[in-house]
Amino acid sequence: METGLYETDFYGWTMQQSKLLALGKLDGLDVANLVEEIESLGKQKQQELSNRLGVLIGHLLKWQYQPQKRSRSWQVTIQLQREEIQDLLADNPSLKSYLDKALFKGFRLGLALVLSETPIKKNVLPNECPYTLEQLLDLSFPDDIDVEF
Repeated sequence: METGLYETDFYGWTMQQSKLLALGKLDGLDVANLVEEIESLGKQKQQELSNRLGVLIGHLLKWQYQPQKRSRSWQVTIQLQREEIQDLLADNPSLKSYLDKALFKGFRLGLALVLSETPIKKNVLPNECPYTLEQLLDLSFPDDIDVEF
């Protein structure tokens, strides 16, 4: 087993590890790095969930706090994030146990999005997420959003 391959050619390393697994040659595996990469894949899914919730929350906050600037683009972003979150949870049901933490992180990301894209001041925005998870995933929330895009 070429242990330096992980550091010098990640793609080559993944192909090598995949081939060894397929052939059942477990003694040749780079177990330590495989463990690290598999854990990293799970963390990427967690991060994706937090990021998607952040974009969703940010756009819902903009929708709520800037009604005069509402746009079709915001509607599409809101609905698309909802669909992507639902797909992510359907494909990775174990992520549901991470939802509370993802919601907390997503709210922070959403606030950052609003503060960077609008003139709204932080003291005007809520300190905690004003939306329940059910509301966030409800395609018809808020009532004044067009679900057909």
